[in-house]
Amino acid sequence: VQLVESGGGLAQTGGSLKLSCVTSGLTFRDATIAWFRQAPGKEREGVSCVSAPDLRQYYADSVKGRFFISKDYGEETSWLQMNSLKPEDAGVYYCAAIYRTLNGLPQSSEVHFWGKGTLVTVSS
Repeated sequence: VQLVESGGGLAQTGGSLKLSCVTSGLTFRDATIAWFRQAPGKEREGVSCVSAPDLRQYYADSVKGRFFISKDYGEETSWLQMNSLKPEDAGVYYCAAIYRTLNGLPQSSEVHFWGKGTLVTVSS
């Protein structure tokens, strides 16, 4: 199983970035796809997820209305559209797969597979 993130980089405050997570080896339809982030010196936190198989979406309060998650079965890919970026959104963003239907954001301990992460920097 592989999860490969891309799309990170430098954005200005108020700007946008779109992260991609290309997966392989998953039973994609059965996998909840989540995005986590980790800022320097902080714990990894769940940002958003799209649950399988019901496709319910969940967001951290800090990103609601600004971030949007999506997934495509054919491409076995998930995206995280991040708008109105703030300096506190900076960190390494990780894609994760969980073979469970969730009723909210996952904890790191629930993750079955992780990507290696992509760095997001937001300039003030």
